[in-house]
Amino acid sequence: MLAILAAIVFGFALLLDLLGTDFGAPDLFNWNTLVLIGLLLLSLYLAGVGSGPRGGGGGRWYRGRRPGRG
Repeated sequence: MLAILAAIVFGFALLLDLLGTDFGAPDLFNWNTLVLIGLLLLSLYLAGVGSGPRGGGGGRWYRGRRPGRG
């Protein structure tokens, strides 16, 4: 989820750079700030924060032989 948010922030930063606008708030919506937010989200994703439930949540996990397999 954080990686998707980082991609959205990077895309928004790219649009700001290509259009050359700051939406009237040069200190809030500048290119450098959005890139830093995107890098923060990406680093949190790579660190394992917000990666979803681990184990036991989805799917079936069998130990040893699976039932019904001969």
